[in-house]
Amino acid sequence: MAVTLLIGISYVVIAFTVAFLLLYAVRHYLLGYSRLRIDQPKDSMELVGFYMPRVTVLIPMHNEERVAADVLQAIVDSDYDWEKLEVIPVNDRSTDKTREIVDGFARLYPFIQPYHRTDGQGGKPAALVEACARATGDILVMFDADYVPGRAVIKMLVAPFADPEIGASMGRVVPHNIGDSLLSGLLSLERSAGYQGVQQSRFNLGFTAQFGGTVGAVRAAALESVGGWNPESLTEDTDLTFALLLSGWKTAYVNRAECYEEVPQSWSVRRRQLSRWVTGHTECLHNYWPDLMQSRFLTRWEKADALFLLAMYWTAPVLVLGWVASLLLFFIPEAHQTPWLPLALAFLGYQLFANQATFLEIGVASMLDGTRIRSLLLPLNLLNFFANTGAICNALRKFYWNKLWGSGGDGWYKTHRTRGTNGGDGFFGGSGAGASVTARSARGLYHARAEGD
Repeated sequence: MAVTLLIGISYVVIAFTVAFLLLYAVRHYLLGYSRLRIDQPKDSMELVGFYMPRVTVLIPMHNEERVAADVLQAIVDSDYDWEKLEVIPVNDRSTDKTREIVDGFARLYPFIQPYHRTDGQGGKPAALVEACARATGDILVMFDADYVPGRAVIKMLVAPFADPEIGASMGRVVPHNIGDSLLSGLLSLERSAGYQGVQQSRFNLGFTAQFGGTVGAVRAAALESVGGWNPESLTEDTDLTFALLLSGWKTAYVNRAECYEEVPQSWSVRRRQLSRWVTGHTECLHNYWPDLMQSRFLTRWEKADALFLLAMYWTAPVLVLGWVASLLLFFIPEAHQTPWLPLALAFLGYQLFANQATFLEIGVASMLDGTRIRSLLLPLNLLNFFANTGAICNALRKFYWNKLWGSGGDGWYKTHRTRGTNGGDGFFGGSGAGASVTARSARGLYHARAEGD
């Protein structure tokens, strides 16, 4: 009796796994093929340089001496009108030379107005809450401290706001350290598929893009209308995406607004980064899905897309449950009485169909980016898949355990930086900014000079 019950439960789990993942596979195919369409909708690039409101650039920083000079010098070199530009580097209780670097730039460029936090709640969301209270711009542009924006990125991010329905805009993240490790190369493929493929395709289809506070902008009035940033969220950008969506605001995606980031080079750093994303994203799922399903601003297809986006990390534990159920059926002799050939062929066909979906997205993005050599890493992406699956499952286990027992869970974790050293020497001279403390690397990025340079 117990064996029969176990067999029945295993079949139900496998059926649910196949149905659940099949929906995501179909979605990936639709997004991949949609990205290849020739007839693309008009974008806001036609308005770049014509719509120039007052802008405040916010850069949260916590112990960012390795990278602070890069992002500040890149903004100084941007082509946005300095008279309409305000830059607020938010030094959040740094204990290294971040304050010295920021103040050095402020002495040279009056539009850079540092804000030094010495107390209060830690983490990027809390820092943004305080910084926004000081901002004077109609549009707030955010960059992470380890990002290096191109010269025209601010103009590109601001252009969509000529449409009064746009509450936020999101640029594209491009890794600059793809050759530093196998992981960084694999993550470059993942980023390419996520932005060049999925984000652009979803935006083309009329769905709202997912806002990212790493390289994005938000209308100050829209942010105020939804109550500002959520300081309790680990993924404040995802939280804001759906807060804006529920209030009728749209988020635009600007694929040409490229900003260059440093992706993790080790699996341990990647695992901790992914854990924070999973925790914050899943919290947003629980907070927003009931209201999304009842929203009067969204069509049924937009609601479905939003739900797929919020529940995407559930695919990992569902897949693992399917694997466990399959193993149980394999080792239970009584289960072998079922005609195995039709089931095996059906399962094999499903695996081939579903697994190719994500590979299609990566392939499409690689083709559009012209990165043929890098696409040779595609077979090795299986390593990234298994590592991500384990990290996601562990993060979800901790998340639901903490919710069950009412504990606080993990706090904010800043991704480890490796950029900024000059051949492994010291970091900063610390006596100014601009040309006096920065130099271009072979990659064209800005770095603070070491002593003796």
